[in-house]
Amino acid sequence: MKVWAVVGLGNNPERAAFGVSKLLLDKGHQVIPVYPRAEVVHGQTGYKTLSEIPFQVDVVDCFVNSALVGKVVDDAIAIGAKAVWLQLDVIDEAAIARAKSAGLLTVMNRCPAIEYAAR
Repeated sequence: MKVWAVVGLGNNPERAAFGVSKLLLDKGHQVIPVYPRAEVVHGQTGYKTLSEIPFQVDVVDCFVNSALVGKVVDDAIAIGAKAVWLQLDVIDEAAIARAKSAGLLTVMNRCPAIEYAAR
C-alpha cells in the first residue's frame, strides 16, 4: 500500500497531518494532499477532492473530524481505494462498516506514525 491520499493535509506545519505525511514520504510512500485549497505540500501536488486524483489510491488517510469522516469514507469507496485509515480520535463505526462491506481494509483511531514507531 504505497499510494496514500491524506485528506485534510495542508501546509500548516502545526497540524498532525503535516508531520505524519512527511513520515510517510520518508518511509517511501507516495502522498497525495487532499484539501479544499489543493495545496502543494512537501512538494506533492494537491487535489480538492479524492475524485480529482487521476490515478489509483491505495489508502485514504482521514485527518478530518468524526462528524465529517463518513463522507470521506464513502468517497474512498467510490474511487476504489483499497483501505481507509481513520486517525486518532476519528471514530465512525457506520462508515467503517460500509468500507468493510465494500471490501476495503480499515483502521480506526490509530496513527501510522505511532504504528511505524512501534515496529
